[in-house]
Amino acid sequence: MDILRPQLLRIDGRIYRKNPVQEQIYQQEKDEEDVYEGSVECAEETCEANVVMQTQQGFQCTMRTPSLLYKHIVGKRGDTKKKLETETKTSISIPKPGHEGDIVITGQHRNGVVSARTRIDVLLHTFRKKQPFTHFLAFFLNEAEVQERFLKFQEEVLEKCSMDRGVDRSIFQNPSKLHLTLGMLVLLSEQEVQQTCELLQQCKQEFIDNISKGKPLEAEMAGIEYMNDDPGMVDVLYAKVHMKDGSNRLQELADRVLERFHSSGLTVKEWNTVKLHATVMNTLFRKDPNAEGRYNLSTPDGKHIFKERESFDGRNILKLFENFYFGALKLNSIHISQRFTVDSFGNYASCGHIDFS
Repeated sequence: MDILRPQLLRIDGRIYRKNPVQEQIYQQEKDEEDVYEGSVECAEETCEANVVMQTQQGFQCTMRTPSLLYKHIVGKRGDTKKKLETETKTSISIPKPGHEGDIVITGQHRNGVVSARTRIDVLLHTFRKKQPFTHFLAFFLNEAEVQERFLKFQEEVLEKCSMDRGVDRSIFQNPSKLHLTLGMLVLLSEQEVQQTCELLQQCKQEFIDNISKGKPLEAEMAGIEYMNDDPGMVDVLYAKVHMKDGSNRLQELADRVLERFHSSGLTVKEWNTVKLHATVMNTLFRKDPNAEGRYNLSTPDGKHIFKERESFDGRNILKLFENFYFGALKLNSIHISQRFTVDSFGNYASCGHIDFS
């Protein structure tokens, strides 16, 4: 890390500067995932916007955190909590494991309470990034015509390309689960699910209604493309989704929703724009029909890694079905979908949604 250009972290609309710290760490500590290292300071005055109340004993601040993350504030043997309290001259009260509630920070000095809150925010942000995705924002693409055309695509591919390496029925998407992902989410409590529903509603009021003009977006699913750079070694094949009128409204809407959620800290922004695609073949399905996305695993520092899989030769499929038409779409709802769960129709279970019309 360049000491003159420290890492900047955006959390809940605030920007923090993460400063490098040189200190000796014993091997035993390196093996512990909850060691608290480094220091952080606010890079914007909005850091002071934390709600800090003055009391008869000094100052107090409360913050709501999912119980799954309590252990990262406490640390092994309570070391992280003790270090935070000592360095900020505060007392930090954390609910018992498994009990949802407020973390309460108290101290004699306002700056100490604000500092403790800031450090806990950054600490939780770091560990949240290591959690597996639990939900995702999506358009459902399971209209009857599209499902029928998808099944036709599947049968024709198997009829004409089944002799190609790795091509078999097991790697095709379930037609009931066809969807267009806008962004992946980590929601660790019912409160965070509700917060996501409220933020999606805010997006509707702030810009979605203006882009959609209060009507479904008329789109179509046509043409196929692959994710990696070798058509002979394909892991994910997807159908392209675009507006019928050739406009950029769907892309603009998707990008603005992702940016809004990214700035709130609820989702990870992998690319500058949303890649509009509907997965139709995925080699993860070969061993696990319920597998999702391009990755299921993470490294200790939170980076996603690709799960071991057997690719397929997609050259003939791309040549024969390059412009395959899957059908027209009327995109009228954005759903907060829960991973690894299905509803009575076989689609991903929805925890909330907004409608355009």
